[in-house]
Amino acid sequence: MQVEKSILQLFPTQSRPFWMKTAEHQGKIQEIRLRVFQPISIQICGRETFLNQDGNFTENVMEAARVTSGELENLVNHICRYSLYAYEEELRQGYITVEGGHRVGIAGQAVQQECGTVRTVKNISFINIRIAHEIKGAADEVIKKMYKNGRLQNTLIISPPGCGKTTLLRDLIRQVSDGNSYGKGMSVGVIDERSELAGCVQGVPQLDVGMRTDVMDACPKKYGMMMLLRSMSPGVIAIDELGNEEEFECLKSAASCGCRILATVHGENLYSVERRFGMEKKFWGSLFDWCLVLKKEPLTGRIIVAEEDMENV
Repeated sequence: MQVEKSILQLFPTQSRPFWMKTAEHQGKIQEIRLRVFQPISIQICGRETFLNQDGNFTENVMEAARVTSGELENLVNHICRYSLYAYEEELRQGYITVEGGHRVGIAGQAVQQECGTVRTVKNISFINIRIAHEIKGAADEVIKKMYKNGRLQNTLIISPPGCGKTTLLRDLIRQVSDGNSYGKGMSVGVIDERSELAGCVQGVPQLDVGMRTDVMDACPKKYGMMMLLRSMSPGVIAIDELGNEEEFECLKSAASCGCRILATVHGENLYSVERRFGMEKKFWGSLFDWCLVLKKEPLTGRIIVAEEDMENV
């Protein structure tokens, strides 16, 4: 593991010996949850475990180490490079994206402005470190089915949380951008509202999203799509977690300009997505050529990919 990519960089120097064991298993870890005076919780390979006083994994919560408010304060200061003011905008959004593309979610006491919006968060007592996993080749099994006569199809990925939809979308973007055996490279415009796809730090992607990709980072999707269309002339628009009908309509506008579409949405299947948005299937079929549905097997945790041709809805 390269030092600059190790999660050890997230922690102050004096605490790094405690986190050494965790860093050695970085490739299997999804989340590190720190709550003041509560056990340190690690999500690894889809299950919860804890860290004891020596930083070793334990299944016994009674042996788990706990963090103090002072330790959390030191951690936040370290992540913000001892300049909380410089990170005020990120803190207001509730997360900070750091080198390596990892995302540090925070919660605590919100400080409101006169207009009622949140200015920042202080007395941070809860931290969720989401570990970025860049899996090149994650889209190999589906990329060949996404082209018809060399033309990329508009694709919707439906998935419940924890099934790897963002990882899959990121690799799709990379392969579409760089070009692959089924289609030449295309200019891809990514609207990365929560800095998860490209993991940008100061505007620079920390994760590989391809050589022909332009990223609008930390920007609401409905604005980012229009900005990229006006300024960067993308051949493909890609967004993660389609959230409302307004964003759907923006995607339709992009498609009417000749852009191809790659998007994900939370759901169990197309029917659940239809109910959530209150839109009939014909509206989805008017934009997307097909969809992928990701599911996790209950016992093995293996991800299953199902396909649905939108022409049949």
